[in-house]
Amino acid sequence: VQDVASGQDPGSGGDEGFRRRWKEEICQILGQIQAPLSPLLLRLCHWMLPKLLTRLFLSVQLHRGQLEMVLQAARTPEVPLVFLCSHQSQVDGPLLSFILLSQGIGVPRVTAAAWTSPRLRSLLQRLGGIFLPSGMAQTQSDRDEGLPGAVLDAYVQEVLRSRQPLVLFLEEPPASLQLADSARCWLLRVLRALRDEAVPDVLIIPVGIAYDVAP
Repeated sequence: VQDVASGQDPGSGGDEGFRRRWKEEICQILGQIQAPLSPLLLRLCHWMLPKLLTRLFLSVQLHRGQLEMVLQAARTPEVPLVFLCSHQSQVDGPLLSFILLSQGIGVPRVTAAAWTSPRLRSLLQRLGGIFLPSGMAQTQSDRDEGLPGAVLDAYVQEVLRSRQPLVLFLEEPPASLQLADSARCWLLRVLRALRDEAVPDVLIIPVGIAYDVAP
């Protein structure tokens, strides 16, 4: 991040003023990506979500064999978990977060759609939702990414190093057979973290969510 920022024109105000400006810009970009987790909201949603699910669905079924494989992967020392999931509906994120949290895997960082309303975005960020910085999904090459791309790279590397579970949705709902631009952008960050040896390895876990009738 410092290398990218130092390549920008400092303009007037001297080096100290330039460093202050790009630090403020970096904090602003980071704020677009995530917000601090709220333990109170997490506990409240953990209590409310089962009640909501019983109103939405007749039942929620887990594949015990697949769940045991996930728990075994979570016990692998020093290796972060990256869950790849097809996106069927807006319920997918909360449902998957609830399952992982209830099984003791931890609060995952879950990619969310950029078009979410500002209020809902703020709420989801405090529950573990993460968003691309403004304009990142439209970048076509490494040269176009600039400071937002560098901050996003550093953010994903830190998430993986700290072994926070990362959930990446591959499409925008309703699901299609084409990889979404936002998913391509997140996957690129994981590959760069491996290429730059920020983490020695990553466990990729495919997740399937199916509905008799999609909500």
